[in-house]
Amino acid sequence: MDDDLFARLRARLLEGLPAEALLTDPQVTTSYATDMASFCAAGTPAAVVLPRTVEQVQHVLRTATALRIPVVPQGARTGLSGGANASDGCIVLSLVKMDRILEISAVDRIAVVEPGVVNAVLSRAVAEQGLYYPPDPSSWEQCTIGGNIGTASGGLCCVKYGVTAEYVLGLDVVLADGRLLRTGRRTAKGVAGYDLTRLFVGSEGSLGVVVQAVLALRPAPPRQLALAAEFPSVAAACEAVCAVMEAGLTPSLLELMDRTTVRAVNALGKMGLPEATEALLLAAFDTPHAPEDLAAVGELCTAAGATAVVPAEDQAESELLLQARRMSFPALEALRPATMIDDVCVPRSRLGEMLDGTAAIARAQDLLIGVCAHAGDGNTHPIVCFDPADEDETRRARESFGEIMALGLSLGGTITGEHGVGVLKKEWLARELGPVGLEMQRAVKQAFDPLGLLNPGKLF
Repeated sequence: MDDDLFARLRARLLEGLPAEALLTDPQVTTSYATDMASFCAAGTPAAVVLPRTVEQVQHVLRTATALRIPVVPQGARTGLSGGANASDGCIVLSLVKMDRILEISAVDRIAVVEPGVVNAVLSRAVAEQGLYYPPDPSSWEQCTIGGNIGTASGGLCCVKYGVTAEYVLGLDVVLADGRLLRTGRRTAKGVAGYDLTRLFVGSEGSLGVVVQAVLALRPAPPRQLALAAEFPSVAAACEAVCAVMEAGLTPSLLELMDRTTVRAVNALGKMGLPEATEALLLAAFDTPHAPEDLAAVGELCTAAGATAVVPAEDQAESELLLQARRMSFPALEALRPATMIDDVCVPRSRLGEMLDGTAAIARAQDLLIGVCAHAGDGNTHPIVCFDPADEDETRRARESFGEIMALGLSLGGTITGEHGVGVLKKEWLARELGPVGLEMQRAVKQAFDPLGLLNPGKLF
């Protein structure tokens, strides 16, 4: 960006923003250039804006449209696909200071929040009123509701409660030209017109900027009880997963960790997980009869070949098992200088093939690939660990990442279950959608953002 355009941009932004909301020092703005994904292109932002009001967001979008400057919306930047990465000369619009919980209604079972509210903060706030907001990504202590909406994120409880999209009832969205659009409803039912709310969920900030959300809540369930089952192979653990689902049981959590992941978690957190196991399956229930439900799962695990089934003695021990699972990403990241995190989701019936195929890729490429999975919904996270200073190992890491996505598609799966497309999976989105699907998606983008200013270079 040339000096004249930068001066005009700064002057126009300050017409509707307090000085503290605008950052232009390159030593500061560069810290907003990326999210947590590896090997995703990122540019240098011209400015970072931290608005506190809807009107300030509208002012930024109007200014950007007038000067034809791209805008990259951001939350906490915990994303894993480069979806929040800056482009050269853009305005980074960081929404973390719009962090108010505006309303919690026990009667309507809704919460109205701004996009910068942290997931865990909302969860604890509604729990104080006997309510429950189920979506719980592993980064729930840092990630924001706006970011969760942008990527349609999931979490550990999706097997029973579903993903973010199922809890977003309505949105206030600032469009590229600064107009404010209200979608959806506050009511328990409503089918008026096209479902624009769902369209924005998972759109990664490419169609508009979410400035308020109406979220559905549930009555708080009983605290969950968990068990851990050890298996001599990943295939046996996947067989148990299929048996649990086929039996009609509804666990609140059904997670899998392979041997590499278990050992990494022990090394990082001293969790005392069984290191001899090839696969560890964690199951939990938040039902009134959780011990009986866990016993049924234990029997199915034993029938599938589990070598040990250990129920937690109480909620505190159950929570330790959940903490161990949440530690999987940082534990694997500690093994090597860099990681690439896949997010392939396959039909549950193909989960065993997916994980066995991933292990074969790791062997063929001579790489360390740990796998943790939301096994109950078929969402796998193969994590490729490597040293970026080693050119050959980096090449093999990139190749394996693509091979894992190709494997998932061949099994009837999708390239992303909850992390989004961003920069990392652009090429693969086109393969999954096909030419007609891609054409329709681009037409939607053109309708909402005809100048292509919102989060350019993402998705497709």
